Amino acid sequence: MTKKVLHIDMDAFYASVEQRDFPQYWGRPLVVGGRPEQRGAVAAASYEARQYGIHSAMPARIAQQRCPELIFAPPRFEVYKAVSGQIREVFHRYTDLVEPLSLDEAYLDVTTNALGEPSALAIARRIKADILAATQLTASAGVSVNKFLAKMASGQNKPDGLTLILPEQAEAFMAALPIEKFHGIGQVTARKMHGLGIATGADLRPWAEADLVRHFGKVGRFYYRVARGEDDRPVNPNRIRKSIGAERSFSPDLTTLAEITAALERVTAEVVRRLRDQPRRGHTLTLKVKYANYRQITRSRTFVAAIGAESPLLPWAQVLMAHLDRGQPVRLLGLTLSNLEPTGEPDYRQLSLEV
Repeated sequence: MTKKVLHIDMDAFYASVEQRDFPQYWGRPLVVGGRPEQRGAVAAASYEARQYGIHSAMPARIAQQRCPELIFAPPRFEVYKAVSGQIREVFHRYTDLVEPLSLDEAYLDVTTNALGEPSALAIARRIKADILAATQLTASAGVSVNKFLAKMASGQNKPDGLTLILPEQAEAFMAALPIEKFHGIGQVTARKMHGLGIATGADLRPWAEADLVRHFGKVGRFYYRVARGEDDRPVNPNRIRKSIGAERSFSPDLTTLAEITAALERVTAEVVRRLRDQPRRGHTLTLKVKYANYRQITRSRTFVAAIGAESPLLPWAQVLMAHLDRGQPVRLLGLTLSNLEPTGEPDYRQLSLEV
């Protein structure tokens, strides 16, 4: 049976929630994130803001320079989580094979579905309508035979888009796609591909798998398959997130050991709170520090026994901090726990603090 996969992606999710809840924001350029004086960054931008070249992860200072009348809305993650719950409830009306990627997007396998509906396109239309009725927000949907093509399709006609890529259309679609638009290919890889004469899917397709592996490592095998529109990854409803963490930027910069220690305590407390919300423990603790000169470094420690919310994370974070340069003012601190596994019975074996 030919697989039928949807990728549903909310349109400018955080920003759209703010515009929905505050009518004075409607139709105006808005970003969700920290303000310029806080040295914040853009978490999400409305479509009106995107017309000025503003995008997520952009420093708030640069965003304001591009659009002086830009509105800065502080994030309300509890609200976004609640709306995300409404959206997922819609998904599960149609299938239990739902793989959330974040609060605002997910894959759905509707090959077999609760309605017995043979048309995946019809299901996508119904899901979009149900989401709009439940949340007053629009979503874009991609419909195809695998996850990669569905993901590519959902981004074609945003906002409020609905795009179908049939099996017989996949080869031509991928051939015309600029390499920068391939999901999973970032700026660094795209530049390397351009250096090899690969600008589109049509340029990528003639490459032998072994040659792609030689240039790009194991991910070269993935590039080889998706250039042909092939992707055998299943929609996994039990997908486990890869990391849990938190970070904070500071204005003014932290300059004293007392300030840095207090800030590290706050960041660690936030990680612990998120770990309590997620039934996960992990093996690798990573500290990220960005200095006033924008130099960024990380330090990690991997433990044999998994650690979690019940573990003394702060002392280990402090050990990692002790190995960093204390002579530079600190602009940002982040702490992440990765190599996650589901929480079982806590393992209270004594762990070494050596780095």
